[in-house]
Amino acid sequence: MSQQRWTVRANGSTTDGSRALGVLLAVFDFPMLNAGFRAVIDAEPDMHVIGELEDRETLAEQIEATTADVIITECLPYSSGGCTTMEAIETIRAAKPAVKIIALECRCSSEQFSLALKAGADGFLTREAQGSDVVSALRCVSHGQTYVSPEIVTRMVNTYVLRTPQGHLEDPYDALSDREREVLLLAAVGNTNREIAKVLHLSEQTVHNYRANIMEKLGFHDRVELLMYAIRRGVINAADL
Repeated sequence: MSQQRWTVRANGSTTDGSRALGVLLAVFDFPMLNAGFRAVIDAEPDMHVIGELEDRETLAEQIEATTADVIITECLPYSSGGCTTMEAIETIRAAKPAVKIIALECRCSSEQFSLALKAGADGFLTREAQGSDVVSALRCVSHGQTYVSPEIVTRMVNTYVLRTPQGHLEDPYDALSDREREVLLLAAVGNTNREIAKVLHLSEQTVHNYRANIMEKLGFHDRVELLMYAIRRGVINAADL
């Protein structure tokens, strides 16, 4: 196991004697981001960076040994199966169930936000996050709340509130065919193209085409938007997820 570079404040406490929030950085591929995070976090009186992980291969063992309250992590690089965002988060969650996790966008998947939260992340920061966003995210998750970057909130508002330039509400669901509605239902709850193809006895390419048509008609870009629309439209019930 490689050595962790610990820079701990004296006693890990704040000036009033209370315990400072300990943050561990697991951002392996972007050392300049670590430097930025450290500068922002250590400037706050009630939180500090307790270390930076250097060895991805022994992530679980390093997490088990940490005393951090919150871990900021990127997703791992591409594997043969694509983006492995969930792998890093699930590894951390399994090694230290009580620790809070903030995932950092790596832009290798348009569905990364939903995948990260589904895997167990407590917060999600985009690459555009400012120092104040990082501090807000840390304070938010430390109090048991879920944090989402303002950029994602803005995108959702633009999608669901400002969709029609004329200002009147339209329901694009009426433009979907019966088959497209079936694919929408199955896709919204997380089924892959292969799984949908088996259920509907179609080819994967046909399902891919249906999903592309649905996204175009509804004006969406990823599954989290599709899921939120399906819940809002009443196609699925959030309680059943």
